[in-house]
Amino acid sequence: MPHLAFPNSCDGFRCETHCSVRSLAICGQLNESEHQEFERLAQHVRFGPKEALFSEDEMVDSVYSLTEGIARLYKLLPDGRRQIIGFALPGDFLGMAPSNRYSFSADAIGPLTVCKFFRGPFMRFIENRPQMLMRMNEFATRELGLAQDQMLLLGRRSAEEKVAAFLVGWRERLARLEGMTKTVTLPMGRQDIADFLGLTIETVSRTFTKLEREKLIVIVPDGVRVLDSKRFDALAAA
Repeated sequence: MPHLAFPNSCDGFRCETHCSVRSLAICGQLNESEHQEFERLAQHVRFGPKEALFSEDEMVDSVYSLTEGIARLYKLLPDGRRQIIGFALPGDFLGMAPSNRYSFSADAIGPLTVCKFFRGPFMRFIENRPQMLMRMNEFATRELGLAQDQMLLLGRRSAEEKVAAFLVGWRERLARLEGMTKTVTLPMGRQDIADFLGLTIETVSRTFTKLEREKLIVIVPDGVRVLDSKRFDALAAA
């Protein structure tokens, strides 16, 4: 599926203060002078598809604020299987860990642009700025909520309920960036969705087909379009 891109003012690795995701990002509560100081700490880095931002168990040396594109967050099980634990959108913040090592891996689904900060200077910048600490707490609370939602997804739900709940949750997250629409853009592939929901790719594909046959969705080139929001939301909430 095509790369999901959002408008961004970063060009040639320079980023101005009118960055379109600034209000959603970690720096959203900074005033202009603070933001300029914060900007001097940033490296604007572009990643190609499947290129790693960081890997599980590596030493934490940097943190990342996404400005364009989607990142895939995952852990590898002892037998080599992959469990995707989330997808990061523009405005999301990655890399803070309770220890000195990353607790999961992150890579780019398609072209991805980030503001990268070395951990030491970043921590020194935020330590005397309560608005930044509050912002960090907001991000941590949201991540906890997403983790709890995934625990429910992996629980005792049918494949249809899991796929519907994933699509509804993803649609709500996209709405923060582009407003609520009936078309749910899916930059990730069916295998990614399967690895997120704890299903096989065959089950995910059959479930999409069944939801389309039941006239709940229609599959379009860049994702799916919801045809019956009330029935679809009810299935997701089951």
